[in-house]
Amino acid sequence: MAEVKSDIEIARGANKKPIQEIGAKLGIPAEHLLPYGHDKAKISADFIRSVKSKSDGKLILVTAINPTPAGEGKTTTTVGLGDGLNRIGKNAMVCLREPSLGPCFGVKGGAAGGGYAQIVPMEDINLHFTGDFHAITSAHNLLSAMIDNHIYWGNALEIDTRRVAWRRVMDMNDRALRQIVCSLGGVTNGFPREAGFDITVASEVMAILCLASDLKDLESRLGDIIIGYRRDKSAVYARDIKADGAMAVLLKEAMAPNLVQTLENNPAFVHGGPFANIAHGCNSVVATTTALKLADYVVTEAGFGADLGAEKFFDIKCRKAGLKPAAAVIVATIRALKMNGGVKKEELGTENVEAVTKGCANLGRHIENVKQFGVPAVVAINHFVSDTDAEIAAVKAYVERTGAEAVVCLHWAKGSQGTVELAEKVVELAESDAAQFSPLYADEMPLFEKINTVVRRIYRGSEAIADKAVRDQLHQWEQAGYGNLPVCMAKTQYSFSTDPNLRGAPTDHVVPVREVRLAAGAGFIVAICGEIMTMPGLPKVPSSERIMLNDAGYIEGLF
Repeated sequence: MAEVKSDIEIARGANKKPIQEIGAKLGIPAEHLLPYGHDKAKISADFIRSVKSKSDGKLILVTAINPTPAGEGKTTTTVGLGDGLNRIGKNAMVCLREPSLGPCFGVKGGAAGGGYAQIVPMEDINLHFTGDFHAITSAHNLLSAMIDNHIYWGNALEIDTRRVAWRRVMDMNDRALRQIVCSLGGVTNGFPREAGFDITVASEVMAILCLASDLKDLESRLGDIIIGYRRDKSAVYARDIKADGAMAVLLKEAMAPNLVQTLENNPAFVHGGPFANIAHGCNSVVATTTALKLADYVVTEAGFGADLGAEKFFDIKCRKAGLKPAAAVIVATIRALKMNGGVKKEELGTENVEAVTKGCANLGRHIENVKQFGVPAVVAINHFVSDTDAEIAAVKAYVERTGAEAVVCLHWAKGSQGTVELAEKVVELAESDAAQFSPLYADEMPLFEKINTVVRRIYRGSEAIADKAVRDQLHQWEQAGYGNLPVCMAKTQYSFSTDPNLRGAPTDHVVPVREVRLAAGAGFIVAICGEIMTMPGLPKVPSSERIMLNDAGYIEGLF
């Protein structure tokens, strides 16, 4: 039996082409590529402006069932589908988020695909890449420093130190920093107050970079950030302390999309990376809209299951950027469906058609939800060697009863050869013009009603509940002119409910909204539900314990 190579071994053996050749495939002249080494580059703002008048290609969203420890492979499928479309003669590219260091060294690992459906250079993409996340972290924390500095030097804006709304960030999982007290140590260090850290991918600066249309829009949105409130509860903005210009300077390079390639030398934009359970979970608008001008098919993904990533992709990103997706792919694995059907992880290798069928309720819910947005969907069964013919047949039969189709995909083992059937089905759906996209709710709907609409129509809960203080806060924001913003639900990714252990397709559960945050620059309201944390912690045995340099100086343990 042939040895199965690890993802990092496959990536290291890639036959990469110079990034200028990849750019040439898209019609990007070499002078408009800002290279970072030989295998990655940023795209110039001048080139992006030059293609704005071109017609758009077809936008394909890849989403998934609720994630389980068994794995689903959404990024892998996105890359595999992009390669598959190119294999059948289509001009296609993929648009992905940049991975966060937190999951890389925590539990989840990287986000560059897997097996023979990867983007490369894998190590760079999963680690420091082109420095975008570091720039976002620096811009965010510059604002934090300027707030405390303003207060120290007399507080001319009369910021109420009890109502500073701007926390700090770092791109790492560190539970010890969730709640802190800063400015201790005496008069020269400022005025002590409670504060805290979020992970960088939860930063409003990250969301702003991913939703801004250009540098001018970026700076304007940065100025709109609410940093805190006065004693009379009037808002203080980032532009009030003159932070927006300097923050934009730090983000100038980060605003440009990053061009890399798949293992099969097809182009990919990898840019931005808000988390999907605590932010809006999509790559940048600039990358997606530029890709649509350069390719006939653009395959993108939204984080975690369709209840989080796809809903936010449709209700936030597409609404704000005027995007109209042509089709969606919902990724599932037999193993994950078994877990949704009640099977323990250690028993997933044993055939269990009954559990697969039971677990299909989760898949069926996601199919229904995607169709609510007027987007036709196909199911991609990401194949594992332990899958049996009877289990696959059960999934296909279930999906057929929903009016959709399920396709077995072997991209992890075979690359584009394993996604030809999926690519053909996606083309069929996209070219049929069956999509009649519309968001779930209207802009003018009251904020709490928007939250309730997502709870009832997407999560199938009975209602959202919130303390009077939360409801009053939403009403105040409506009175201040923010009532037309969409809502960004911060919720566990593992369930339609707020209980991560409640798998399958639960109904009539209550969704508690613990806190709401106004992201005025990004342009949405964050509703924090249940026990979700905006700064994750590391597990008992983090992945970082297995990541090291070997004797040859190569990285081992990254996945």
